[in-house]
Amino acid sequence: MRKLVDVTKAFRLWSALARISALVAVSAFPSSVLAQQALYPLKEGIVQPLRSSENPRVTLDMELRGRTEEQTSLGFVSGKDRLYELTRVWGGMTVVATNWLTVYGQFMDLHALGLPLQDTAANMRDTFDLRQGYLDFHYKPVQFVVGRQELRIGDERVVGISDWTNTSRTWDGFYMRVGNVNQLNLFSTSVVTVHPTSLDTHGAGLTFHGAQTKLATYVPHTTIEPFVLVHALPRVTSQQGVVGSQTEVTFGSYYETKLPLGFDSSGTGDLQRGSYSNDSIHAGAAIVRGGYGANRLPWHPHLEAEYDYATGNPHTNPDRIGTYDQEYPSNHNAFGLVDLFGFQNIKQRRLSLQLTPRNDLQALFQGGSLHVATIHDGIFSGGGTSLIAAPTGGFKSDDIGSEFDASAKYIYDKSFVTNIGVGHFFPGELMTSENHGAPLTYAYLGFTYRFKVEY
Repeated sequence: MRKLVDVTKAFRLWSALARISALVAVSAFPSSVLAQQALYPLKEGIVQPLRSSENPRVTLDMELRGRTEEQTSLGFVSGKDRLYELTRVWGGMTVVATNWLTVYGQFMDLHALGLPLQDTAANMRDTFDLRQGYLDFHYKPVQFVVGRQELRIGDERVVGISDWTNTSRTWDGFYMRVGNVNQLNLFSTSVVTVHPTSLDTHGAGLTFHGAQTKLATYVPHTTIEPFVLVHALPRVTSQQGVVGSQTEVTFGSYYETKLPLGFDSSGTGDLQRGSYSNDSIHAGAAIVRGGYGANRLPWHPHLEAEYDYATGNPHTNPDRIGTYDQEYPSNHNAFGLVDLFGFQNIKQRRLSLQLTPRNDLQALFQGGSLHVATIHDGIFSGGGTSLIAAPTGGFKSDDIGSEFDASAKYIYDKSFVTNIGVGHFFPGELMTSENHGAPLTYAYLGFTYRFKVEY
């Protein structure tokens, strides 16, 4: 009982001292200071480390790329030569928050040094912008990604990131994968439009949708990837000048197979149907490659023949569009290293020889012949814009020209890559008759370094 009384006295004494201290503190400050602290209280407390039973794992990644390029007869103008440097910096951060959630963000900073602004293409520069930023939810064989991200289908001849270009390509939207080796992939997105001096944006709403199946175990040594793509735009203008909407459906498949005795083959085939305002869409494309690799010979030579075909618009039906829509391809070296042409109203026959003296060194030699699919449709650039419009009555010839390319790649320590190459385009009768007959040579030397740091 006495101990309880002593404790009670001690508590009363401590309370009295606390009241006296408070009165002294109040009297020591002017009333204006006390009023200010009431409105804007000072920070209190001590910063403590965040304690968690599962601390997030953080990874920083960087890619530094510089490529010196020289082009002669830029824009098919004889004597217009340009030498310039393309620089690209990517920096990303991955946060593995939990075993079912990963967060990723990536910035980019791209420049074209030494190239006049009027000659700088839209895919060459973008001053400090967001390239990727997404949440990745995953549980066992299911993955759901929402945000700005990359998309790839097959060999990227229909949908790809176009990594060779300085800006590359990303999409805003949703992506879901079900399965591991055999997969079902669904997405609903809108391609990101690059603005060199402001933040990149995408069109209003989601305009590009798709479903892709990857079948890797059903046929021995063969991968088959059927796909259906829907390109829906809210406002387009038909050939008759009627404003309406577009609903274009592309369905086809990519395949890759290893055949006996060193033979192999790969390719893509698809058809396009739909409406373009009051016009109908009837188009298609095909890519077929067949190769042979002699792995027992020195330098492991691999010889490959390729044929590409994309329909043009013959203009036999005024209410029908026959020009193939190349969608969003990775078009580098699809029709030669010079990257002049896109996959629309075009035919190509190409022969390639790849040599591999070492596992970290490859050389590639290519020769190809290019023609239009129909002389009544124009020639299109790698970006899908009209390069040369067909005159009334059509071109005098279907011969676009031919090209020869030589390139090499060396990989040092798995992270430092050196690329070097040269390509020369020999204009055909179609080009010379349309005042685009200047031969063009393109040469490049590039270095890429990638690294990451984990915490």
